[in-house]
Amino acid sequence: MTMREQIEAAAARYPDQRSAIMPALVIAQREHGHLPGPVLEEVADILGVERIWVYELATFYTLFHIEPVGMFHLQLCDNVSCMLRRSEDLLRHLEEVLGIKKGGTTPDGLFTLSTVECLGACEMAPVMQVGDEYHGHLDVARIDALLDSLRDMASEVESVEPAFARPPGE
Repeated sequence: MTMREQIEAAAARYPDQRSAIMPALVIAQREHGHLPGPVLEEVADILGVERIWVYELATFYTLFHIEPVGMFHLQLCDNVSCMLRRSEDLLRHLEEVLGIKKGGTTPDGLFTLSTVECLGACEMAPVMQVGDEYHGHLDVARIDALLDSLRDMASEVESVEPAFARPPGE
């Protein structure tokens, strides 16, 4: 099924096409790896909604990526609860270990490092989201173990080229 067909099928479940924007963005991101401007425009055109509505949602939610990201997107919470539990120190550690700054992607395309305003998991502070999974009660040792685990997972995959180096749809 093409991306258009998937979006149209998802949109058919909603009484208002605007309500289908988020599911459509999930489909488009799965297809393209990220959501550059032309993809956002295509989603808006398929749904028949204002382009600004699509752009607003795509740029508001941290689950959507306007720019290419690595195989593992590390999103460290830097809100008050996490900050009070030393998330800033963990960010510095991640930057040092990965050799990138916040917002960067490792040269091998494995990791993109970001901070997010709040993951809504204060009871697990400090917390980081990797893909769809939350990792909480973090310290340097837990982060190092998590990075090792992610590297092991990546080595099991045949190709570890960056998501943005893959042709659309792969």
